[in-house]
Amino acid sequence: MTRLAEDPSKAMAIGVGMFAAFGGFLFGYDTGYISGVKAMPYFERHFGELNAEGKYALTTATDSLITSILSAGTFCGAIASGYIGTWLGRRLGIGAYLLVFCAGVAMQTAATAVPLFAVGRVLAGLGVGGVSCLVPIYQSETAPKQYRGGIVSAYQLFITIGLLIAAIVVNATKDYDNASCYQIPIGIQFVWAAILGVGLFALPESPRWLVLKGHDEKARRSLARLFRLPVESPVVDDELANIVASVQHEQTLGSVTYAELLWKSSPQRLPLRVWTGIAFQALQQLSGINFIFYYGTTFFRNSGISNPFMITIATNVVNVGMTFPGMWAVDALGRRNTTIYGSCGMAVSQLIVAITGAAISVNNQAGQKVLVAFTCIFIAHFAAIWGPFAWVITSEIMSNRARSKGVSLTTGSQWLLNFAIGYATPYLVDKGPGKAGLGSNVFFIWGGCCVIGLVFAYFFVAETKGLSLEQIDLLYRNSSVRNSPKYRRQILAENMQDETKDGIVAAAHDKHLGVVGHHEHAESEKEVV
Repeated sequence: MTRLAEDPSKAMAIGVGMFAAFGGFLFGYDTGYISGVKAMPYFERHFGELNAEGKYALTTATDSLITSILSAGTFCGAIASGYIGTWLGRRLGIGAYLLVFCAGVAMQTAATAVPLFAVGRVLAGLGVGGVSCLVPIYQSETAPKQYRGGIVSAYQLFITIGLLIAAIVVNATKDYDNASCYQIPIGIQFVWAAILGVGLFALPESPRWLVLKGHDEKARRSLARLFRLPVESPVVDDELANIVASVQHEQTLGSVTYAELLWKSSPQRLPLRVWTGIAFQALQQLSGINFIFYYGTTFFRNSGISNPFMITIATNVVNVGMTFPGMWAVDALGRRNTTIYGSCGMAVSQLIVAITGAAISVNNQAGQKVLVAFTCIFIAHFAAIWGPFAWVITSEIMSNRARSKGVSLTTGSQWLLNFAIGYATPYLVDKGPGKAGLGSNVFFIWGGCCVIGLVFAYFFVAETKGLSLEQIDLLYRNSSVRNSPKYRRQILAENMQDETKDGIVAAAHDKHLGVVGHHEHAESEKEVV
């Protein structure tokens, strides 16, 4: 079908969102390489100690430190992004965090002892944490509403691709008998950062951030670039009016505070939105996914599987492949019911892994195959639903004025749980004094958390499929979560928008004729009413 002259082009906005999603590759790769690197013979000799069996291995303390310390940095980077993203904007904020990330990569590559390696992990974490907040925000603010779910889900797709590439690179260098075995997988991250950094110069800034800063004309030009339409197009006027109307409504409420975000009651119901996002990200981490990708290689080896590196690659292939159905499902099937189903699938899989691990010995080959199979089934459900949906939902349910701070809190909660799980897991799984020695029984914990996720999805995940960010704000202001599917249909049927939008649209057209500004027109609309 030929595109009409005044139809906005979706290709540009989709292309911008998909390229920005490459930020997820940094997240995935930086998370993924450490599991294999820790199991490399040279790395264990260089950074480990002789154990009771006369073999070199990382101590539990060192293992916990170099795994979890990344998440301590990412938590701080995520929380700070609320200020960085508001101050510098989404684009320049991402660029600033990339510089911090590269400093951390340089330290890890040069490290010959644990302290410098750990400091490098912290700095890399700061960069990854900031990028992990600002990229989904940027995507949600520039994406067409009918494709927003798929575009933001692409961030999770690139996370999974990063995990897979990390596993492949680590598998290729694991047998090198010198420092290059870990320096190559770590140092190659400079390339990933350069790709994203150079591409940022070609991307338009978020029109919603520009309106928040009072740069309406820059926002108009940004929308025109995203739509590939002239700046004076009525379509651009209409979209800009929606954004300006929503921002004006929010500005009457004053600047958002953390008290308003976390506990202070208001018509916008910001605490409901923020705590929904915090719980979603926390439960995503407590599902057990990072146990598999942080400690999977070691866990599979200790479970009697002969080639744990290849199993790790296989689980990463499943992770990548099943993200594609998720990118389709989020916009085709919606958020709410799909999240509920995903919780069921993950809970059943994790509990079967736990029961199987508890019932069989490490020499039971059939049992080991069941363990690997249901681990992959769990990953499939996670990759298709809870993985991408967390980024989509947490970035879209915040109001425009609260998005930077709100998403920084929700993503910060993810990294806080990531740190806690990364640090505690060796103590939970390993045997020895002061350790729980749970082994595969740890999957009972992950399975229980998935059951909690099922209850959470039913009571707190709203249906927002096909709504603009401004319409999602209307939904939260006027509907309960459980009634959201019905109210969403009403919004779409009546094309409900903010009440001041029509006056702003008229003012935008008048501006081209040299008449009045949007504030005068908006006031005249109120007088007529």
